Amino acid sequence: MGTTNSSAEKRARQSEKRRLTNKKAKSTVRTAAKKVQAAAQEKDKAGAQAALLVMIKEIDTAARKGIVKKNTAARKKSRMQRLVNTLGA
Repeated sequence: MGTTNSSAEKRARQSEKRRLTNKKAKSTVRTAAKKVQAAAQEKDKAGAQAALLVMIKEIDTAARKGIVKKNTAARKKSRMQRLVNTLGA
């Protein structure tokens, strides 16, 4: 009588798959942000701008998929853009 619920098993499989996908997307965003900060630290304006474009693409994708909230994405993009803009001043 100790059979498991097949729908619960499926839900667990789906949740795990989603968790890994979300984790990968968030990690990619964080890595891209670190690259922007590293380039900014070295005062490499061209490198920072290139890294910023990559980061914006990654974070927009994550926001569109609902992995990060829309306002969180906007805030992160704004802060990084401000960081890159200070290099030109």
